[in-house]
Amino acid sequence: MIYEFEVIGTIEGKARPRLDIYSGRIYTPQNTRSYEELIRQYFKIKYPRYQTLEGRLAVKIIAYFRPAKNTTKKNKELMLSGTVSPIKKPDIDNIGKVMLDALNKIAFKDDNQVTKMEIEKVYAEEEKIYIKIEEY
Repeated sequence: MIYEFEVIGTIEGKARPRLDIYSGRIYTPQNTRSYEELIRQYFKIKYPRYQTLEGRLAVKIIAYFRPAKNTTKKNKELMLSGTVSPIKKPDIDNIGKVMLDALNKIAFKDDNQVTKMEIEKVYAEEEKIYIKIEEY
């Protein structure tokens, strides 16, 4: 089985857990929780009758970033042609982590099932993330 979908909008990476100094409680920052919920909603809209995958999985993630508005026309062409790649936040490992955590216990039973993972950052006109989860 294959799940394939896109999440439109600004890309967020997995933020570090924070410590509430008053209660001593460790928590996930609100922006990370909100982004994980957005990913889950896009998944559930595309696959309303999804089945949780239980086999080994290959995950492919492509993060599409928009060039900055003040980018020159020449540089923008290079970026959109794939000659130049985004070297900016969020880090590629944090993109993967937020996707896996968001879809854990929904698209798949546990993220330890992922045995192959490919993550790429590219420039495009629209900021979004493409996710493909495949049993193999």
